[in-house]
Amino acid sequence: MRPQDLEQLVLPGDPQLHPDGTRVAFVVSELDLDDDRTARSIHLFDGARTRRFTHGPSDRAPRWSPDGHGLAFLRTSTDEGAKAQLALMSADGGEAVLRTDLPLGVSDLAWSPDSERLVLVAAAWAEDVADLDDDERRRRPKRVTRLPYRTDSGGWVHDRTDHLWLVDRDGDAEPQRLTTVDRDHGDPVWRPDGQAIAFIAKPDAASDLEPHSQVFELDVDSGEVRALTAPGSWQWVGYAPDGRLFTVGHRDPYDWPGNTGVFWCRPTEGGEFPFEPVELLAHLDRDVSPGAPGMATRGPQFVDGGFLIGVEDAGTVRLVRVDLDGWDADAASPPAVTDVISGRRCVTGFGVRSDASAVAFTVTDPATPGELIWLEVASGEGSESGTGSERNVTDLAKDFRAKVDLRPTQRFDVERDGARIDAWAVMPNGFDEAAERSVPVLINIHGGPTSQYGDYFFDEFQVEAGAGYLAVGCNPRGSSGRGAEWAQAVVGVWTDHGSVDTLDLEALVDATLERFPQADPERVGIMGGSYGGYATARLIARSDRYKAAIVERGLLQWESFSGTSDIGPYFDRMFLSASLPDGVDAHRAASPVATASSVTAPTLVLHSEADYRCPIEQGEQYFAALKRAGVTTEMVRFPDETHELSRGGSPKHRVERFEVVLDWHARFVLGKDGSDADDETAPTPEASPQVR
Repeated sequence: MRPQDLEQLVLPGDPQLHPDGTRVAFVVSELDLDDDRTARSIHLFDGARTRRFTHGPSDRAPRWSPDGHGLAFLRTSTDEGAKAQLALMSADGGEAVLRTDLPLGVSDLAWSPDSERLVLVAAAWAEDVADLDDDERRRRPKRVTRLPYRTDSGGWVHDRTDHLWLVDRDGDAEPQRLTTVDRDHGDPVWRPDGQAIAFIAKPDAASDLEPHSQVFELDVDSGEVRALTAPGSWQWVGYAPDGRLFTVGHRDPYDWPGNTGVFWCRPTEGGEFPFEPVELLAHLDRDVSPGAPGMATRGPQFVDGGFLIGVEDAGTVRLVRVDLDGWDADAASPPAVTDVISGRRCVTGFGVRSDASAVAFTVTDPATPGELIWLEVASGEGSESGTGSERNVTDLAKDFRAKVDLRPTQRFDVERDGARIDAWAVMPNGFDEAAERSVPVLINIHGGPTSQYGDYFFDEFQVEAGAGYLAVGCNPRGSSGRGAEWAQAVVGVWTDHGSVDTLDLEALVDATLERFPQADPERVGIMGGSYGGYATARLIARSDRYKAAIVERGLLQWESFSGTSDIGPYFDRMFLSASLPDGVDAHRAASPVATASSVTAPTLVLHSEADYRCPIEQGEQYFAALKRAGVTTEMVRFPDETHELSRGGSPKHRVERFEVVLDWHARFVLGKDGSDADDETAPTPEASPQVR
């Protein structure tokens, strides 16, 4: 795979099953390098064939009306600065009608149970800037009164707030704003009786230095809002058809890193709040908010007698059924859980019939970028038990496979300190026949750290292998998918640069060289983004075994991160078990900037200028520290890009990023630098390194 082959990828996502249980709407995404945009359209599987269903420039988030007659979705035009708006169309097809023209666009939607109205999430300007035009707003000094005042997903948000809006399905009446409190509101869901809407927002008296959120309910007729649960870290809320309330998240935000749980909200009498969340799946010791790329289904989907939910498990994302019929909430035993979809793959989205007899799901594995699959469930169990019948609905990767030489992936174990670490390697062309110690190696480190590499298609590994490298990565302690203890192993230990995750990653390098005799120990490069950038910077300060390094969008100086990142006010407490001002010594001891003078590997600092998760000042400080230490270094800055550059940046920038990465490793891992280091005619990344 070459960098420009990104344009060949066609990816499905967000499958939505029609109420009749026979049709599936889903989103197809593809990159358009000519127009430098990601094109999205909604496709329909009608039980017999698949066809494109909408023809807008960018359509996403399809949602069937409960009566089955309509489809709502979000449409974004190609006009400069255009925002997503609500579009409606018949379930039988035809022209879509734009139902809103809100200045800041619509970000989420949910149908009322009677299909007559929809609740929307849309931002509104603060009163002092609402009447200004765009130019006046840009020129006006920014008055900041809260944290965060900018977010990685939303940019500058100091002058706007997300609110709930109500809009009729028919007619042309303007959307009615439902919420007034100056805080962000999100994840709305209608109560089954249609009289109230539950949503998630920051608690009334919460400090903006804390990550707390709370489940609220709004009475649609009166506008009255009441809190349903105690403050926690709630990420999703939903009602079962019988009216029972469920939520996903943590009782305490500082339970994270750890397993995100699914909770039944038990009614209480006489308590401060009407519901008490009861965790249902703690016995699984797995995260139910999967972090696999593209996972759009964040909470349960309800079926007769229970629900289905995705579970992250040792590099896979499987789908399980939780049975609530006959379960006694007061008993010691948890509800029964059975696999519906498992295997060495990752489910990225799903829709299910109400009787659980069929599931439509999108899935990826190391050789499959993504497809939509239809599963008929014979007896409530999944395909792995032999009772289910799977059928590929799409073949979106057909042209991609015909044009791109996908390299094989091998999963292997790394043993250290009595623990088994899951690892993956993607082999370059000719690897099996290559001479001993002849193939260069690139060590990759994922972000998070509470996320995972896994059994999914990863363009990064394929591009590296396509350029002739053995691409390797693992899930060290601190990753997700292996339980709470595994994820929490890194909490409070990063002041020691020989922490458990660092040693796990060093063991990966040793295990790779031992397992693959073709791997060249004299040509090992290393790179990572976000936490991966942090870990890379720590590793290269401990050893001179790496010929080159790329530190991408990293957390590199904890003190300034605490004041500039959109998660800075609390992220240090979560991982360092320390916060400012008392924790200043821990912040400095855990910062790679402090150990930059020990680095010997030529190091590229790669950062996005609109990254508000790990702001660019992090990269600037590290680059300057490397310069002061006399390290061979360069900094590449991508304008107008966020922390999500490698996954969701502009198509041209994503290709250019790959070219920058391959060029750096070609120069220093492969030794193609010499006097060409500053020469514009230096080897291009398309010139794949040869095994020697």
